[in-house]
Amino acid sequence: MNTVSKRVLLTGASGYIGGRLLPLIEARGVKVRCLARRPEHLQSRLGAGTEVVAGDVLDAPSLDGAFAGVDTAFYLIHSMGSSGSFEDQDRVAARNFADAAKRAGVTRIVYLGGLGEDNDALSAHLRSRHEVGEVLRQSGCQVIEFRASIVIGSGSLSFELVRALVQRLPMMICPKWVRVQAQPIAIEDLLQYLIAAIDFPGSQSRTFEIGGPDQVSYGEIMKEYARQRGLRRIFISVPLLTPRLSSLWLGLVTPVYARIGRKLIDSMKNPTVVKDAAVLTEFPIQPRGLAEAIRRALGNEDHDFAQTRWSDALSSSRGMMAWGGVRFGSRIIDSRTAWVAVPPARAFAPIRKIGGSQGWYYANFLWTIRGWMDLVWGGIGRRRARRDPEHLHVGDVLDWWRVEAYEPNQRLRLLAEMKVPGRAWLEFEVQPCNEGTTIRQTAIFDPVGVMGLVYWYGIYPLHALVFRGMLRNIAIAAERQADLENESSP
Repeated sequence: MNTVSKRVLLTGASGYIGGRLLPLIEARGVKVRCLARRPEHLQSRLGAGTEVVAGDVLDAPSLDGAFAGVDTAFYLIHSMGSSGSFEDQDRVAARNFADAAKRAGVTRIVYLGGLGEDNDALSAHLRSRHEVGEVLRQSGCQVIEFRASIVIGSGSLSFELVRALVQRLPMMICPKWVRVQAQPIAIEDLLQYLIAAIDFPGSQSRTFEIGGPDQVSYGEIMKEYARQRGLRRIFISVPLLTPRLSSLWLGLVTPVYARIGRKLIDSMKNPTVVKDAAVLTEFPIQPRGLAEAIRRALGNEDHDFAQTRWSDALSSSRGMMAWGGVRFGSRIIDSRTAWVAVPPARAFAPIRKIGGSQGWYYANFLWTIRGWMDLVWGGIGRRRARRDPEHLHVGDVLDWWRVEAYEPNQRLRLLAEMKVPGRAWLEFEVQPCNEGTTIRQTAIFDPVGVMGLVYWYGIYPLHALVFRGMLRNIAIAAERQADLENESSP
């Protein structure tokens, strides 16, 4: 069957894997239908011709109609984040999905599971992954199951756990499970396998073990991440600390991942390496090694960061602002908004003039002190002022900042060139809103190691004071200038 004439049903399109798979399927010209509990959360991500229907795999009647005309259905769902028994929920969800697919005459189900030998006393997580594959096969539909180990990619749970541990802990006590072998796969290679499954020849169910060429321990993955980030880390191996104790400790060190991370760490007692390399003869894909996978993950993260509108990023975090900011990958974001009753061009005018003789709109004496401190530490201080008091270009300098992105009357992003234990940006963006304009001011910090975190959280109360006052005064300046222009007009 011609690929273009096929219709694909995609679950998990709001998740990490599914969200990256969706545009790749769309790019092939395949008709896509997404199944989501909250369709409104996907609307902005869909390409032309892609549809989304409401449905919940835990509610069998809600699936009626979702499979109509579907040739291939992707099952990219798990219940690890649930508060109840995720194994029971995984089982029910898979059965409901498989039954609905069978009734609708779906030709193929593509499922992403986990590596691990069934005779190795598998963890609950891996055991459930294998069981889901079996439940799907019992439907009678053809099932192409890929079993993978750690997925290396910016934003993946496994990669984010590695990052959190290495970034925050200069010395790590490594229990026995840190020496367990895994076979990581880069997210790009995993997506290639999933895409290729749409046109895979044959009608028999198959299970393929996939991974990169390197079999490494979890400790070696952390060391490679530390090497590429330029971090000196000490790893001390101990025979104690079971996965259970380690998961409790993880909940303290990385609380944002506590619920899922504990279940994931429990599965790290099981080796997850490829034992059957049949996939290499069936698919023309050559997976990349660990070092390249991490390098691409870090590079892609910077690319994603450069392309991101922080209003969108914060919306994906449900707009919640925690003390100290919201985490986005390795970065910490402090974002604030103010509404002004002027058009965007006038709201942007004071932003365009920031720095130099104009100053920073609040507590200029503190900015001066920070500049002198930077000089003492061997930095550039505030020696460079700005090229032009009115106009900006990418590459211009503003005191110790450099213009990294500039869209007139829309957006200004500054990269800090002062001495800090990490990288820092300050961004301003204006958008029309309710017959006025919303000004969004965002401070972004990418800390390096523990000292970076100590620096950010140590001075955050002062930063919060300055950023709040700066945004307030920028809004006042925009409205005041608009009033003056209105008064002077005939």
